[in-house]
Formats: sequence, structure tokens, C-alpha cells
Amino acid sequence: MAFIDEIKIYAEAGRGGDGVVRWRQEKFVPKGGPAGGDGGRGGNFYILAVRDVHILSKYKAKKSFSAGRGENGANKSLHGKNGEDFVLELPIGSIITNFETDEKWQLTREGEKILLLKGGYGGFGNEHFKSSINTTPKEWRPGEEGEKGNFKIELELFADIGLIGLPNAGKTSLLNTLTNAEAKVGDYAFTTLDPNLGDFYGYIIADIPGVIEGASEGKGLGVKFLRHIKRTKMLAHLVSFENSNMLKSYKEIRKELEKYDKKLNLGEEGLSSKDEIIILTKSDVMDDQKIIAKKAAELKKLKKKVFTLTLFDDKMVKKFKDELVKILKKK
Repeated sequence: MAFIDEIKIYAEAGRGGDGVVRWRQEKFVPKGGPAGGDGGRGGNFYILAVRDVHILSKYKAKKSFSAGRGENGANKSLHGKNGEDFVLELPIGSIITNFETDEKWQLTREGEKILLLKGGYGGFGNEHFKSSINTTPKEWRPGEEGEKGNFKIELELFADIGLIGLPNAGKTSLLNTLTNAEAKVGDYAFTTLDPNLGDFYGYIIADIPGVIEGASEGKGLGVKFLRHIKRTKMLAHLVSFENSNMLKSYKEIRKELEKYDKKLNLGEEGLSSKDEIIILTKSDVMDDQKIIAKKAAELKKLKKKVFTLTLFDDKMVKKFKDELVKILKKK
């Protein structure tokens, strides 16, 4: 199924039910008064943020949605039932734009629910118009129309984890192992030209294009890389054992993040301020376990959670997955 990140829909809240003209018809009460009930209110139209980046594909065929109509009033002053609300589920990160008014809404967290359109008020029955000078009113009012409009829905993905690191750090391979992304992998720099996405137990992992020294100034994939990871909740920084100086490689990326933050004056909301874990990849290229432990110890001095990982070890991968789930649940 093709990934869909933009749709156009027509939406309307429910129309209010009509008020009615009715009369009391009781035995021994020849001139019963008005007894027409009011109509029920039309259902409201809501949007709800869910953790499913593919849900827009469900709406590919259907482009019109509406909430329920309020019931008409009834005899014996009975109020009509309110119309059923409609809830349209959209991915976290969706931006909804009203074509007519240019008003915008954005869903930024799971479970966020926004009232998009209000249902119409129910109309009045004739009992509502009863007074001392109008004892037999015949007036009634129809229900109001609900709000309606044409909308554009665009998905600007909020990834839970952004995989960063120098080219060939193993980001795409890790993404494919953790998810079913099936992204392209190659033994050369810049295999990834655009972010690849994967679903990890409902959490979104984004494989971000590689960065090189000078990326904050536009070198390599430059600002394109930095712009994408700006929207992730946390970073997973991959450093390969193929690098002779792993700490230097790590600091090279951190330096670019800090430069970008300073350039845009992002402060505490910047990339370098995001929570980060460090994943040491391709440990299988090293034969000496003492060297592996020594290199890992250097990175652990940064006081961040550090994982040593080879994708050829199923037990190691499973343990890492379990730890990653625990980390994400705390976010």
C-alpha cells in the first residue's frame, strides 16, 4: 500500500432536529396546552490524533464525512435525541487547513482531540413559545445547520526516534532490523537520500540521511538532514566500530547539531538538547573483545545510555529491542 501523507476531505457537523407543534390530548382536558418538544442538537465533528502513520490510506476512497443529525422533538414535550458525534482519526503530526477560512489545526500528541465543527442547535417546539398572552402557540423553529467545510490534511511526521550518524554508520540496516521498512542499503556513503520510516511497536523510527562535517552550512545533504531530525522526539546516535576514533566521530555530529541550533537560535528546543542514546554498531568487525570494551568505555564517559550492537546476534538484537521499548514508554 502506497504511503499517503496528504488528502482533501469535505466534513460537516450534524444538523439540529426540528421543533414540532403538538398538543396535549388528555381525557377530560378539552383544551390541552402546547406539548411540542424541542429538537436535539446535531453531532459535533472531532479530529483525534492516533499513533498510525498509514491511517490516511483508509480515507483514499471516501472523501466526505458527517456527524449525526439531531432527532426532531416529539409529543408530550419530549426533547429529540442529540445527533451522534463523529471522530475522524488522523496521524500524529497532521496539519488540518480549512480551505474557506485558512484556519489551521495541528495534532501534536497521541490522544489529542480537537473540536473541528460544531453541530447545529435543535429547533424549538411550540411549548417553548407558550406565555400568558399566547396560550395556544403554533410557532415552531427548525433545527440549525451544522458547521461544514472543505479541508486539506497534510502529514508532517513526528518521529519518535531519529537515527543519526556519519554515512555508513548502519542506520538503514538497524531500521530494517527493528521494523519492516525494507529500506535500501548499500556499502557506500549517502545511500539514504530521503528519510526512511519504520513502525516499531507503534512508535515511528526515522532513518535520517547521513551528515558530514559542515552540514550546518549546507555541505553534503546538509540542512535537509537537519530539518528532518528537528521534528523527532529523541535521537539515536549511531557510531560504527569501523571508525578508528569513535569519540571524534561522535563529537563531529554533535558539533554540527550545535552549530545548527545556534544559527537558528533554537535554544533549549534545538537538536543538541534532545534526549539521546548512543548505539555502537558493527562490533562484528572487531576480533578483540577488550578493544570493543575499551572503545565503548570512552563513549560511556559522556553519561548517556550506550548500547553495543551487532545485527548478526539475535539475542543482542532482542535485548536491545526490549530496552528501546522501555525507553520509549517513558517519553
